[in-house]
Amino acid sequence: MPLPFRSPRAPRESSAGLAMITIGCLLLVLSGTSNRGLAADHATLFADLIRPALQQHCADCHGDGDQSEAELDLLIIEQPSDLTDNLEQLHQLIRVLDLQEMPPADASELKSAERGELVAALKTVLRDAVSDRPVTTRSPIRRMNRFQYNNAVTDLFDLNCVVFTLPERMLREHDGYFQPASRKMPATVKVGSRPLGKSQLIERRLAGVTPFPQDLRAEHGFDNRGDHLSMSPLLLESFLRLSQSIVNSPDFGPRTCGIWNSFFAEPPAATERASEVERASEVERRLRWFLTRAFRRPVDDGLLGRYTRHVLSQLEAGVPFAESMKQVASAALASPRFLYLYDGAHTDASDTLSPSDSEFDLASRLSFFLWGSLPDDQLLELAAQDRLSDPEVLAAQVDRMLDDRRLKRFCDSFPSQWLQLERIISSVPDRQQFPDFYFSKYRTSMHMMLEPLLLFETVLIEDRPVPQLIDADFSYRSDRLHRLYYDGQRPGPGNPVTVLPFHRVQLTDRRQGGVITNAAVMTMTSGAERTKPITRGAWLAAVIFNNPPKPPPADVPPLPEDDTAEESDRTLREQLAAHRERASCAGCHEQIDPLGFALENYGPTGKWRDLYPNQRQIDGGGRLFQQHAFDNVEAFKDAILLEQDRFVHAFASHLLSFALARELTAADAPAIDQITLQAKADNYRLRGLIKQVILSDAFRR
Repeated sequence: MPLPFRSPRAPRESSAGLAMITIGCLLLVLSGTSNRGLAADHATLFADLIRPALQQHCADCHGDGDQSEAELDLLIIEQPSDLTDNLEQLHQLIRVLDLQEMPPADASELKSAERGELVAALKTVLRDAVSDRPVTTRSPIRRMNRFQYNNAVTDLFDLNCVVFTLPERMLREHDGYFQPASRKMPATVKVGSRPLGKSQLIERRLAGVTPFPQDLRAEHGFDNRGDHLSMSPLLLESFLRLSQSIVNSPDFGPRTCGIWNSFFAEPPAATERASEVERASEVERRLRWFLTRAFRRPVDDGLLGRYTRHVLSQLEAGVPFAESMKQVASAALASPRFLYLYDGAHTDASDTLSPSDSEFDLASRLSFFLWGSLPDDQLLELAAQDRLSDPEVLAAQVDRMLDDRRLKRFCDSFPSQWLQLERIISSVPDRQQFPDFYFSKYRTSMHMMLEPLLLFETVLIEDRPVPQLIDADFSYRSDRLHRLYYDGQRPGPGNPVTVLPFHRVQLTDRRQGGVITNAAVMTMTSGAERTKPITRGAWLAAVIFNNPPKPPPADVPPLPEDDTAEESDRTLREQLAAHRERASCAGCHEQIDPLGFALENYGPTGKWRDLYPNQRQIDGGGRLFQQHAFDNVEAFKDAILLEQDRFVHAFASHLLSFALARELTAADAPAIDQITLQAKADNYRLRGLIKQVILSDAFRR
């Protein structure tokens, strides 16, 4: 969260000596080389640049001991080690300076060059502090979420149906359009969406299998976060019942299970004339392959022996071969070795991982990031050869996986959570004011939510630059959605319920296009009767710039949903200005209100408007990062694109957090800087950015 400290009024003078320090500091940041042996240089940076800046620009509010704002006294920092003793505080200091949050607009100006010098110096100190310390930030041991569990079971048994229905899959593919190896999205796609109801939940799945509840998305995070995915004894027992229901489903058999003949079917040699040794050898061979896939690493002989003995004992008792193998398959699915994901968590803190252990951890981390499932045979084979971590081999595997249709699972999980699109499901605009939002018993939100997801998939498949997510000159729209944007007339019955044709359209109006101005985001960040600029601003801060604001104080009343007579002739900007007069609220509102009001011309269902219902003109102007003035949404997009490095940096942070299944810390900041710098050389193309995330030290190690 931003540090709420303020700057004194006195400006700071620069010097030629400071300029020379800055040049050296910037070269260190951009080079990415270690600075461990340059303690003297660090002391010089601190003495000549960092400490004077803290004294001159921060001391008035953060230099008075216990009386300092936010109980933060920066004058106790007297040497470089005082900075690095608290890396999170150092990281937050960098963030508030880099995002222009401090000093606030009503304080003395910190010139751009001075700010850049200070941020570069602090980043150098942070990067070298991280490189000098052993890596301590590991993804916590965690169970699979239900999305990953479904995928893993599907892949393990090579099922041609789903295990159970997943409503969280918002964008459902109906015509096989998702072909990432083609590098081209078709002109028309046939899709479906979650809120369509039961008709969208009718799909081929295993009868009699009931999933466990959906895992919740972490606040400003994802549903794969290790600190949210625990395992109680009750849940472990439910996993055992779930695994039994899968293998005992009446639909689980040769028609649906691709490994039936090679794993469950009785082998030709398994006859009365076959020796017990032959039978035991065949069972062991099958189980070794199966358990290696299920547990994502070679199974040791002791564990393999226990599974083998159980099958043989069942066969001796007269249990059919397929049923005996189902029992051990069910046991494997309920095993912690299958359910838990971990990165070296199986070793003591004092132990070091063997190369093979690290390689298999990397294979799982990679496959669950891009495919949401188990590593395939090729990844496991490379891990067994201790070759997967080789940068060239790893890069080639990333290219292969990005061309695989299983990448659709990444698109089914990451973008909807990054954009927080689940919020649109509960959006219910007032039926009297916005009748065109409703048709029959359905809502237009079913169409809205697919537009940003199809944009994301197009940018990924066609390997476009990530900034096109902000300002794209194309989109995918259904007929109903197209009419909603353009003529505002109440749409007719339009598209069928189960399958929605979406057509690629060229956009010439920059008020449309991108993920920040589409109808889905505008609707889900509005109330039933009016827009909510604060909600929209907070969404932009969290999603686009990865800088979520602090929650409001509990005693701040919400703005009335329906305008009172006193407020009926005021604009929403005027109402909110009076609403946030509390000093404790002003700091955050200075950051998020300009973002929200930039989108105020979009009504509660995303339609463009120039006037409020009271005929007052809508003012969509503001300043981005207290630096880029804009007076309309096109200029706002231009301002974001001028700061595209910040957007890509924030987007890379979201990607890395999703990939590592944990909240990022200050120790990850240098990795994000390096990922962004490397991606810039490739024009910020999405496939290249994903590859840089995977090739980063934070992901590989």
